[in-house]
Amino acid sequence: MTDIPKEGKLTRFLDFTQLIDMASECVGGKVLFATDDFFAPAENLIKSNSPSFKEHEYTEFGKWMDGWETRRKRIPGHDWCVIQLGIQGIIRGVDVDISYFSGSYAPRMSIQAANLNEEKVPGIPPRGVKTGGAATPEEFGVISELKSDSWDYLVPMSELKPGDPDSSHNYFLVNSQQRWTHIRLNIFPDGGVARLRVYGTGQRDWTASDSKEPVDLVAIAFGGVCVGFSNAHFGHPNNMIGVGNPKSMADGWETARRLDRPPVLEENENGLLQVPGCEWAVFRLAHPGVITQIEIDTKYFKGNSPDSCKVDGCVLTTQEEEDMVRNKWTLPDHKWKPLLPVTKLFPNQTHVLDSLTLELQDVITHAKLTITPDGGISRLRLKGFPSSICLLRPLREKPMLRFTLKAGFKANL
Repeated sequence: MTDIPKEGKLTRFLDFTQLIDMASECVGGKVLFATDDFFAPAENLIKSNSPSFKEHEYTEFGKWMDGWETRRKRIPGHDWCVIQLGIQGIIRGVDVDISYFSGSYAPRMSIQAANLNEEKVPGIPPRGVKTGGAATPEEFGVISELKSDSWDYLVPMSELKPGDPDSSHNYFLVNSQQRWTHIRLNIFPDGGVARLRVYGTGQRDWTASDSKEPVDLVAIAFGGVCVGFSNAHFGHPNNMIGVGNPKSMADGWETARRLDRPPVLEENENGLLQVPGCEWAVFRLAHPGVITQIEIDTKYFKGNSPDSCKVDGCVLTTQEEEDMVRNKWTLPDHKWKPLLPVTKLFPNQTHVLDSLTLELQDVITHAKLTITPDGGISRLRLKGFPSSICLLRPLREKPMLRFTLKAGFKANL
């Protein structure tokens, strides 16, 4: 356990807490089972908001708590729960948050995980309202079919340590490159946990993709990730490739106001502001491919959207990406190829634009979004076709084209 997330081999330069919470209710995470929910139900673990505290509020079962809290165990064993991840993929790290459970937090915990075939998961009835109760023998019988006690350990039994009453995060790096669909949180022997965050990246089964329909190749649910940016003062670029529609201005990428903007702004004959600076974010696609459509959404950014943007793409091996990270993405200009020319943006609006690759037909592995001069974008969607499956259906009745990558790249995927 560490007090703050630290750089690790698999998380590379990233702070894993900037990745998506794969267990969150907002991406479809679901509690399938809990041994006990006496004081507060396990569903609180996967709430998307931060835990809160109501000093004088009580229920008929005891103190109201915003988390999962079991009764003081007076029988053999320990408490545990099973969560179905909303996004299936690779787990990079977890946060076991015990905020506000100053006198009742679980002193130890461990995390197990499994990659289950959906067809083999038994039908588990909805849990309903569970506060004040414990799992029934019937519920134990159904969940036992998953054999969760024999799942792989991502985090062995570890001590939990309280911090500030309202901010008691316990971070654990996960050293696994496997795909996971379910997790089991064990607490020893009982107690409370406010939130469980399971950070990682999605992993899609690309062999099952339909080559006739474009997919969002940068989606974080499929494995897309931001690998570099110039500024993220109010929101990380990974928010732009998140799941579903944006929920607010906080659910996007927003930079600080650039200090080099001129005292008086002017525009050119095309209506674009003439300013010296820009901000940028670079993404590794979930799968190399050809981008055919680009979606830039400025929803909720009504007074702080960028004036314009452009999108470029390139092909990089894993080693080249790592070199670029060390050099802060000072990539030679000839490497980048335009996917979207400089384009005027408008506040609180979805912009759906054709990619230049309809004509260039270039495979890319990385994309760079540049905004001028600064501001916020809620969603970025790069829709197209994965290179190893489809491939682009060209216009004007041209034959199907199969795209290839330069030698050495596939071995590094």
